[in-house]
Amino acid sequence: MFAIDAHLDLSMNAIDWNRDLRSSITEIREREKGMTDKADRGNNTVCFRELRKGNIGIVVATQIARYVAPDNPLPGWHSPEQAWAQTQAQLAWYRTMEEAGEMIQITNLDSLEKHLKYWNDGSDNQKKKIGYILSLEGADSMITIDYLERAYQYGLRALGPAHYGPGRYANGTDATGAMNKNGVELLKKMDELNIILDATHLCDDAFWQAMDNFNGHVWASHNNCRALVDHNRQYSDEQIKVLIERGAVIGAPMDAWMMVPNWIRGKSLPRDMNCDLEKLVDHVDHICQIAGNTLHVGIGSDLDGGYGKEQSPYDIETIADIQTIPSLLINRGYSEHDIENFMHGNWLRFLRKAWV
Repeated sequence: MFAIDAHLDLSMNAIDWNRDLRSSITEIREREKGMTDKADRGNNTVCFRELRKGNIGIVVATQIARYVAPDNPLPGWHSPEQAWAQTQAQLAWYRTMEEAGEMIQITNLDSLEKHLKYWNDGSDNQKKKIGYILSLEGADSMITIDYLERAYQYGLRALGPAHYGPGRYANGTDATGAMNKNGVELLKKMDELNIILDATHLCDDAFWQAMDNFNGHVWASHNNCRALVDHNRQYSDEQIKVLIERGAVIGAPMDAWMMVPNWIRGKSLPRDMNCDLEKLVDHVDHICQIAGNTLHVGIGSDLDGGYGKEQSPYDIETIADIQTIPSLLINRGYSEHDIENFMHGNWLRFLRKAWV
C-alpha cells in the first residue's frame, strides 16, 4: 500500500552522520563497522532503496540544528548563526539529491497531486523520485523571525518550534515554561505564511499556549500516548483531544523508548522489552478510541532519528517493514479504508485542506 512517512531526519543522517542514502542498507552498515562516534553506527534502517521498497513515496523531511546556551549540556551549536548555517548545509543536500534524480520537493497542492499521479502510475517505483515536504524541527536556527520568510521561499512548509530542552522560541521535551514573546510572534508569522505548526516536542506549557495563539493548521508529526508511556515526550489524552478538535493528524513514531514503558536508553534492548510493531498499534488504537474514528492517525516513523535498530521495534529490519502494519491493524478489526487512512489518506486529506 502507498505510504507517507511524516517524519524522517534524512539530511541529518546525510550531513551529520555522513551516510550516503543512495547506498544500500548493507553498504552503509558495512562502512560503519567499528565506528563508535554515534550509538547507532551500523544499525541504520533508512535509505532511498528501502523507502522505495516500502512504497513510501512521500516523506516529511527535516532540517534540524539546535542552539545551546553555555549552561545547556545538550549537543548543539553555540550560536543561532551556526545553527542556521547547519540547516543550509542540510538544504544543500536536499537540492543535490534533487539534481541527482533521487528526490523532488513538494510545496503546494499542484505539486502534491502531480507527484501522487507520477508515483502511483503502476510502473516500477525503484527509480522514481521520492517526494519530500520540508520541515524544520526546532526553531532555534531562525536567527530572527524574518528568516522564516527566507525559509518559506526555499520551500519550508512545516515547523516545530521546539525540540529537546530550552529553546530560543519555545521549550521542548524535558523542559517547562511558556513561549517567550518571540515564540508567540513566530506563531503569528507562521500563520501568516500558512506554515503548518508541528506540535511535536512542545513542552506542556508551550503546547497549551500554542493552541491558544495559533490559528493555522496543526499536526503532530511523531508523537505517541502518555497514557501508555508516562513521559512528557508523549501526549496526554487531553492534548490528543485538543489536537483532534483542531483537525490534526498524529504520526506514530518507532523510537522504542516512546513505545514501551520503563525503557532505559543505552541499556534496554527491543526483544528484552518485547518492543515490536504491535506496541505501535497500541498507541494508534488509543488515539482512534479517543477520536471515535481513524481520521487522526498516520505514520511519523522517526526511524534513524538519532538511533537505529538497537532502539527500534525488533520486527523492523528496515523502514520498508512498515508494510507489515496493515496486517496488524486487520487483526485488530480495522477495515481496509481505516488502514488506507493510516498509511496515507489522513496526511493527504490534511495537506489538501491546508494547501487549498
